[in-house]
Amino acid sequence: MSILNYNKTFFLKSIAKISDIKIEHGIEIAFVGYSNSGKSSAINSLTNQKKLARFSKTPGRTQLINFFQVTSDFRIVDLPGYGYAQAPLLIKINWQNMIYSYLKTSRSLKGLVLLMDIRHPLKNLDQDIINMALICKIPILLLLTKCDKFTINNQNIQFRKVHKKLETFSNQLHIQLFSSLKKIGIEKLKSKLNCWYEKYR
Repeated sequence: MSILNYNKTFFLKSIAKISDIKIEHGIEIAFVGYSNSGKSSAINSLTNQKKLARFSKTPGRTQLINFFQVTSDFRIVDLPGYGYAQAPLLIKINWQNMIYSYLKTSRSLKGLVLLMDIRHPLKNLDQDIINMALICKIPILLLLTKCDKFTINNQNIQFRKVHKKLETFSNQLHIQLFSSLKKIGIEKLKSKLNCWYEKYR
């Protein structure tokens, strides 16, 4: 299996419209989740870089699709965070449509990392994303983020609840505990990305 050096990942480009992507070669793995799910922190932990994916104290600031290059034929794609309550409705709809359009049209997309705060998993938009990814036959890794907020016992309880709700899709998605702060699940995340890269390159 290929073992990629994520520490060398660098920012490639940002786009505001799907039609501006204009990259058709290589493999992409997209990160998606609610605006407070810890998406930027996860990308920064994965790459061991504190400021690669920018984040703000104000959720919902990521309004673009950001591309990060791991190797010449492998990119991480940071999709806009969705569900920020204070954003105007039209902007929220635009973010969601951009995500849906990318999932449905990208030929390079080979895997989806869906981040959910372990305290509030499987909200409506999360479930919409899961359903769309399954329809598009995109493999999914669910990260239950901020698991350090729970005791180990409560982490396992919440994990089992999510697993039970999604067990009918068990062959098409994987679930794991994750914490950027405590470095929980980072090696497993790398391993899954490496597997996807090896499978689809």
